[in-house]
Amino acid sequence: MTASLNPAAPHHLPAFITAPGETDTFMVVMAVFLVIAVMAVGLLFLRLHTLPERMAHRSHKLQFEIVAVLGLLALFTHMHIFWVAGLLLALIDIPDFGNPLRRIAGSVERIAGLKPGQGAAGEPEEVSGDLMPIEAPGEGAVEVPKTIPLPRTPKERTHA
Repeated sequence: MTASLNPAAPHHLPAFITAPGETDTFMVVMAVFLVIAVMAVGLLFLRLHTLPERMAHRSHKLQFEIVAVLGLLALFTHMHIFWVAGLLLALIDIPDFGNPLRRIAGSVERIAGLKPGQGAAGEPEEVSGDLMPIEAPGEGAVEVPKTIPLPRTPKERTHA
């Protein structure tokens, strides 16, 4: 039997049709392209998915951990509302109430004559029966003048 072409077949076959037993180059190229495309789309998806977490981390937000947990919940539950909530939380600046309160506590300790941090560890004092006001160290013995005398001559005013 001789292999002859059918008279209806074209004599010049396209380049993507390979002969039997040879490597299909077009299929290999498309397989490599498909693997690269799937990896690129997956990388793009993960970059987009971690966008709120990266935004909160870059701006050193206090709510970074909450945004990270919302991102993980969105990833594992496939509920996009968690991702949207994390994005909104990453965009919002929550005011820091702790730092001003610590500064107030430190100032009150300084006024009371305590070392910094000593007021939080101290135990409350028992109230005595006579309810006398407690004075801060150095108070009570100082006389404060009612009026401040002004210098009378211009020379005294410049040196005062």
